[in-house]
This record gives sequence, structure tokens and C-alpha cells, in this order.
Amino acid sequence: MTTGAPPGDANSSPAPQRRRRRAQETLSFTEREFYQREFRDRTIAIAVPAGAATAPLVPALQELAACNANAVLVAPLRTNLGEIGVAPVLRASSPRFEGNAWRVLRVQPWVGVAVAQRHDFGDAVREIATRLGVFKLVWLDARGGFRNRHGVRLSFVHRAELRQLLANPARSLPHDADRVALLREVGDMLEAGVANINVCAPEALADELFTYAGSGTLFTRKRYMKVRALGVDDFDAADDLIRRGVSEGFLLNRNDAAVDAVLAHGFGAFVEDRHLAGIGALLPGGDGVSGEIASLYALTRFLGEGVGVSLVQFGVAEARRLGLTYVFACTTSERVGQFFARQGFREVPQDQTPDRRWLGYDPERRMQVRCFRMELSAPAAARAEDVDEASA
Repeated sequence: MTTGAPPGDANSSPAPQRRRRRAQETLSFTEREFYQREFRDRTIAIAVPAGAATAPLVPALQELAACNANAVLVAPLRTNLGEIGVAPVLRASSPRFEGNAWRVLRVQPWVGVAVAQRHDFGDAVREIATRLGVFKLVWLDARGGFRNRHGVRLSFVHRAELRQLLANPARSLPHDADRVALLREVGDMLEAGVANINVCAPEALADELFTYAGSGTLFTRKRYMKVRALGVDDFDAADDLIRRGVSEGFLLNRNDAAVDAVLAHGFGAFVEDRHLAGIGALLPGGDGVSGEIASLYALTRFLGEGVGVSLVQFGVAEARRLGLTYVFACTTSERVGQFFARQGFREVPQDQTPDRRWLGYDPERRMQVRCFRMELSAPAAARAEDVDEASA
């Protein structure tokens, strides 16, 4: 039996106080807190090619150390890692390399690894990353992440998409032989078993590692996105996304009780089983026959992964499992309304949604709200459109 605070009214417990305290914190802090938890007790390899700036790495290295994460900096032999406090510098060619790296990282948060110039740097980085089995590899490049021919940053690319890019790079990417060569190097690393690889500029390393939006390009071995019900361990990250959606004007600002309902009935889209890419909820309509798709929000970092579509499909499937007659969604956004229409919803008057939905609702906002409804007597005809953010 464990002991703790005595049972009582939820409002007397520390939880709402913590939530209010978190609500006063900046989004950048909560994002960092999320990734600090993710990196805790993990080892990240950072490839520092010849000529890459090292001084900008110090803040990110310090932040990694503060959350008990380790960093292995891999650089050509003549790179002076000592000027940023990275010592000792091991030789990758040492027969006891893995053991030596492990012993150093037991007592300090980072270690350097020197690669002899006679070796291809990319091959050496790939070998080191696979030998150590690192959690993540970051490749520094002054040009930052990759962009398509229209100048739009490729934030998230899985292995199959990378293969398509490399099959005809001239069709999708700016003409740059060096960048295409780096893309091929990334592909080889993914094929060799490195789970995920970030490419970013040295001065943007902290943003790439510790923010949802990132600064570069994240490559992963698999494209899979699992949508599942939220558990209590997911609530902090989900609460962060809800507040982010509110701050950007996509989501309705809800009180604590309403947020608790969203979390209790919520589900999330998890990319690579780690990144909470989006959230949604199926709220009871109060009439026993309906449910509301609410608080639907997806991060732009995962644009192109169909997060919004997957969340809606999960909510509709859950409604069918519960035997509901219909689901509905409400929004003030024209774009979001079009999104729901593409998923098989039809626009209806507000009186075709439960009366309970409008109790205490702001009359001025209600005048702007559009409602969409899907009958559940037949399978939905959802289209896998690319969706960045959607809200209800």
C-alpha cells in the first residue's frame, strides 16, 4: 500500500495547480520538457563534418547533459573538439572503441570520436552509429534541412519517401550534387539500421532537438503512425498540444473540466511510437446516440503524414464500436470545414447537433460556428488528403 495526499475533491489536489502553473509557462519550455524526457538516459551521435562550426553546439550539448543524455561527437581527425570542452577524443579505429566510449560516458555527458582522413567520413559515421547503437544521429550541415524545389522545408521524411526522392532527385529537389550525395548517405545509414537521423545547421541544433517544429529534416526508417487512446502518461504532451492549438487560434479555449473531458476521451497519433504528432477526442453528445469529434489538432512538423485523416478515422471507428448513430464536428474555420467535408461529413444546421453542445456557449462565437455531421449507418468515404492542422 502506498501513501500520499488524502482523497478529496479534485479541486483541492495539486493537479489543477500544476496545470495552471504549466499554462503560465511558455510553449517553448513545455516543448523542451517533452523532448528532455524523451532524450533522458539516451545517447545521441552528432556528425561534425570538416569545416562545420562547433561553437554553436555548446548550448545544445549543455541542454542534453542537463537531461542526463549523452552525446558522441564524430569529427575528422584535425577538428579541435577540445575548444568546446569535448574531451577526451577517442580513435574510431581502436579495437576497444565501444568499451572506451561506454566508460567515458559513465562519468561525463559527452565524448569525441576522431575519424582518420583516409576514411570516408560518411562511412565512418555510419559505422560508429551502428556499432554504438545510438538512439539518434544528427548530421550537421551549414545549409540546414532539405527543401523541395518550391523552397518548402521537408520536415519529416521516412525511408520509402527518401527512396522516391533519390530515384529522381532532379524532379523534386533543387539541383545540388553535394546535397543529393548527403541524401544518399542518409539513405545508407537508414538501411544500415540507424533508426532516425536529423540534418540541421549547427546553430539550429537546439531547435531541431528540443522543439516540435524543428529546424531541419528528420529521417526515419519506417513510416508508421499509430493512433491509440491517450493514457495518463500522454496527458502532459496532449495538454501542451491543446494549448498550442488555442494559442494559434485553431482550438476553442476550454476550462479545466472541459480539457479533462478531452483527455479522458482523447486519442493521439504517434509517429515512430515516440512523437505525439496530433490529438483528437470523441466526446459523448449527451443524447446516447451521438459523439463529437473535438480538439482535433496536428503539428505541421508532420505535414504529409495524413495525421488529421488518421485521427478522424480513428474517432469514427470508435463511434461505430460504441454503437452511435452519428458523429459531428464544429468549427469556425473554412479550411477545417473543407477538411471534414472531404472525410465524408456534410454541413448541417446547428439544430441537427445535440442541444447539450450549446449550453453556456458564447453567443457571438456561435454565430460563426459551422457544423458537420456524418451518419454511421454506412462506412465513411474518407480520403487520405495531406492535412497539417485541423480543429474542432
